[in-house]
Amino acid sequence: MTTRTIITIGVLAVIAIAFVYMLKFVSNDDVYVENIERERDKQYKYLRFNAESPLTEDQKKALGELDFFPIDPSYRIRAKMVPVEDRKMLEIPMTDGSVEKYLKHSYAEFQIQGQQVRLLLLQASRETDKRNFFLAFADATSGESTYGAGRYLNLKQDGKNSITIDFNLAYNPYCAYNPEYACPLPPRENILEIAIEAGEKDYVKG
Repeated sequence: MTTRTIITIGVLAVIAIAFVYMLKFVSNDDVYVENIERERDKQYKYLRFNAESPLTEDQKKALGELDFFPIDPSYRIRAKMVPVEDRKMLEIPMTDGSVEKYLKHSYAEFQIQGQQVRLLLLQASRETDKRNFFLAFADATSGESTYGAGRYLNLKQDGKNSITIDFNLAYNPYCAYNPEYACPLPPRENILEIAIEAGEKDYVKG
């Protein structure tokens, strides 16, 4: 083995050790925050540039940035799924007075801020992936720092009897940006007295 080869191997070993050492200081929270920021950037770009965006052309041009609560990993929660005994289709009221049908599927049970919470998970009538769920909720921030008619989460079952709810990903319905859109209102089971200070804040035009 030549001296040059030995030096090269030594340098690579030092680089590998430095990389492992660096990884020890990159916490899971850091990776988590980066992932949430990436999702928020996707949301902004969709609203700003996509042809299907609820924003008008004037709104798109004026959109500087979306307003969010600071990312807080404690709002990422593992919930137990409890099947609804009387599983049936519900007519959920819309913001324009019409109704839309959703399957009353399961309850997500968890603790947050020292309180036991139970939220109703809905499933769209045309949903083909039975692991996908829709969660519309309102809380003590609704009508104050967040949109008055509530916020949404799209969830995917990731355990046999459990699901992850990440309120940092809570987003505004289309009607928060444009009143010409009709949006489902949260069912009474999902109106919380506590403040969920996570996710998207209210949209202020201009």
